Amino acid sequence: MHIIVIMGGEMSEDEKTLKELRQITKDKECWKSHIDDVAAILKEDNSIALNAKALWLLGEMGLKHPLQIKPYIGNIAVYLKDDNSKLRERSANAIGRIGRADKDLIIPYMDRLMNLKDDETANVRHAFIWACENIAVNTPELFCDKLEIYYRMIFDSSQKVRIEAPEMFRVVGKRNPECVKPYLEKLERIALNDEHPVVRIHCAGAVRITKNAL
Repeated sequence: MHIIVIMGGEMSEDEKTLKELRQITKDKECWKSHIDDVAAILKEDNSIALNAKALWLLGEMGLKHPLQIKPYIGNIAVYLKDDNSKLRERSANAIGRIGRADKDLIIPYMDRLMNLKDDETANVRHAFIWACENIAVNTPELFCDKLEIYYRMIFDSSQKVRIEAPEMFRVVGKRNPECVKPYLEKLERIALNDEHPVVRIHCAGAVRITKNAL
């Protein structure tokens, strides 16, 4: 492997590429012309850190340039089933951002994304909710028949997941309040009684925004 000496230390090829990705991340004006280059980084034999960074950046690029990211969505979605939880998490993040820009691009991978609701790793379950929120910003109708999933996740074993789950009702309730209406009484009860203050706040916010939209 080629090694670059920098300030008395050594930088591996992966570290060099990570540095380049950070530079690209900072310059959004160059994203469109670098999508092919970043997508080419996704390889099984790369480090987890490098693939994770590439997945995250491809998601952000896809939000801004969805048509240009289209040829690579399958490569991104492969990592939804990866053995490494960080890569599953980052793949979900990317699919969510791309789906926020254009739902049609990620529809073929929705079942795979939805499977992450039962992931063994809390960070992946959290990323699943966050990805769905992103998609729901512009297409809440995709989740009207799935809200029971997010309601159950309010009672998840992870506080991080519990805090995020009510936000799905806020996002959908603002845009399609009729879908959330059947859950208002339940959310109000949680907002009054849950042991976690942020869960209470987020449930109350979802109720307020949904009622305002009705």
